[in-house]
Amino acid sequence: MPVNTLGWNRVRYTLLAPLYDRVAGFRPQRRRSLEVLAPQTGEHVLIDGCGTGADLAFIPDGVAVTATDLTPAMVQRTRHRALLLGRTVDARVMDAQALEFADATFDAVVLHLILAVVPDPVAAIREAARVLKPGGRAAVFDKWVPDDADPSAARRAANLVARVVATEITRKLGPLADAAGLRVEHRETIGRGGFFSIALLRKPA
Repeated sequence: MPVNTLGWNRVRYTLLAPLYDRVAGFRPQRRRSLEVLAPQTGEHVLIDGCGTGADLAFIPDGVAVTATDLTPAMVQRTRHRALLLGRTVDARVMDAQALEFADATFDAVVLHLILAVVPDPVAAIREAARVLKPGGRAAVFDKWVPDDADPSAARRAANLVARVVATEITRKLGPLADAAGLRVEHRETIGRGGFFSIALLRKPA
């Protein structure tokens, strides 16, 4: 991954951090995705690309949480949110494409609005799969082109701007899951006219 791409991601999300909850809060969608994931007491969950920690409110007490983000400003906001919620969260600055955890560390991984942002989504989802325990699961919430369709010309044109400002809008989830050896167990569209979807992925036992 080019160093300048990594640096630009840090810069743009540092600038977006104060506004992030207003433009990417997505509380109903995050809540629904975590309902589908259904983390249980005693499990250890990784929030990969935690942003401002907006998912924390929807993870039950009794679930151990580790949260990572490339941007220090986002990690600091996650720590502050955890403090306000009275939760203990291990929040760290880390690249989703090169996680600093041992294999099979987590029972579940939350991938909300991250796979459409990272420069190399295959590397990121493979890393998520690597740190999942056998039989573990991942909740994905993001914007996707349907697996059986190509992005329209208008969407490809809009992506030229979107990818610089914040995110890619022409990626497909199915090929990414296949590349990581994860099985799509559930998928539903949610919000913005089907532009976004929630999926539950499973690592083979």
